[in-house]
Amino acid sequence: MTTVGIIGAGHIGSTLAKGFAKNGYDVVIANSRGPETLTDLVASIGDRARARAATAQDAAEAGDIVVVTVPLKAIGEIPVAPLAGKTVLDTNNYYFERDGRIADLDEKKTTTSQMLQEHLRESTVVKAFNHIMAADILTDGSPAGTEDRRALATSSDSDEAVALVTRIYDEFGFDTVNVGPLSESWRVERDQPAYVVRQNAAELKQNLARAER
Repeated sequence: MTTVGIIGAGHIGSTLAKGFAKNGYDVVIANSRGPETLTDLVASIGDRARARAATAQDAAEAGDIVVVTVPLKAIGEIPVAPLAGKTVLDTNNYYFERDGRIADLDEKKTTTSQMLQEHLRESTVVKAFNHIMAADILTDGSPAGTEDRRALATSSDSDEAVALVTRIYDEFGFDTVNVGPLSESWRVERDQPAYVVRQNAAELKQNLARAER
């Protein structure tokens, strides 16, 4: 049984916890306020799901793969050592209203996923689930081969990580479009044509090509 550690229990993290559990994964989820605040969420995942609340350190240690879904301003608090050698799914986007101004992002010198990769130097970061509304994650999926199936983008410096996210997307009911390395992940972030709109694979590729930086 594969265990998914989820660091961050906001809308995306909570929804992914339910989705991963439904798809047969064990889930260990953490937030910044402590495991005791996640009792209702864990209960809502269902009696048959093997889910538990934990600290961020415990979620990082327990996860075979780990989702980081905290505000960008908090990525410096993500534990480093227990994530060494692991694939880390990054759902983040840059919201200066929430995160404060970050010069390297404003000046287009880096991307949010590259920032997380810089923090987690011994991990493999891959962009995932960042350009879909949380409410759509468990409702917009459809079986492989469905006409006009919704597609989501991923980005990583690792082909293996892209393959992993491609499999996970398919389990959630989505096609995959690979954006390329983390340096290109800006194409699917806030204010770009591909951001939080429903699109099939062909449309997503077109929107990625239309992105401007």
